[in-house]
Amino acid sequence: MAKTAKDYYLTEVDKMPHSIYCMHDFMGEDGIEPHQHNKDQLLYTEGGLVHVKVQGTTYFLPARHYMWIPAGLMHSIHPGSTSIIMRNLYFPVKEGNNFDMQVGIYPVTDLLLQMLIFSNQWNGDILAEQETAFSFVASLRLILPQLSQNKLRLKLPMPGDKRLIQIIRHMDEYMHQGILLPQLAQQFGFSERSLSRLFKADIEMSFVQYHTIQRMLKALNLLLDQKMEIKEVAALVGYNSIPTFSATFRKILGTSPSIYAKRSDGFSLKTQNDRI
Repeated sequence: MAKTAKDYYLTEVDKMPHSIYCMHDFMGEDGIEPHQHNKDQLLYTEGGLVHVKVQGTTYFLPARHYMWIPAGLMHSIHPGSTSIIMRNLYFPVKEGNNFDMQVGIYPVTDLLLQMLIFSNQWNGDILAEQETAFSFVASLRLILPQLSQNKLRLKLPMPGDKRLIQIIRHMDEYMHQGILLPQLAQQFGFSERSLSRLFKADIEMSFVQYHTIQRMLKALNLLLDQKMEIKEVAALVGYNSIPTFSATFRKILGTSPSIYAKRSDGFSLKTQNDRI
């Protein structure tokens, strides 16, 4: 019986402690259950949007970005569609590197993209004895800190308070109407001050911080998965002004929504591999 993505994630990656493990595979509809590795993980996906839950925080991994997951962290992976392909590299832990020790989501540069494309020719353990392959993939790891200067804040803590869970669901469902703290507090029986305190106490973010990220995550979904126009996206995430939406998008993601959408459409690993 052929191994599934879950088999690789849960049994194969750590079998050889000193190898670099390479895996390219479809994620499937169920995603990957909570697990951890003894190796650091670079996760790149294509074909849709992915949520990665790490120790109570939900990270959002969009197209044209990669996620770094340090060894030993319990995490689960949740795809937005069955067509998503994972590109994974697992590296033995190296001591003394601050970059390696932090979870992060970073844009993929053209250079890094081409290196990921090249690594698609390998699957499974890459050993030091395989000099060309091992040296190439090891060099990819070495230059990551230099290529990864713009860490994205694409994460949302998971609330524990049942009242806040209900409020956040309402914010997501009615985002297009424009969510304001005073009206939200009144609707759910809070004072404005008490609701603000609940956000900070439960998830350590202000209402504005949380809702801004929440809106940008939904905007990315609409841009990438549903291919909507920027005007439509802005309205559906509660912005009456396209310039304001674009400015916020640029602040969070480092580029304008129009450039981001074009860039994401134009750099599918699957497309590039077909040309090689």
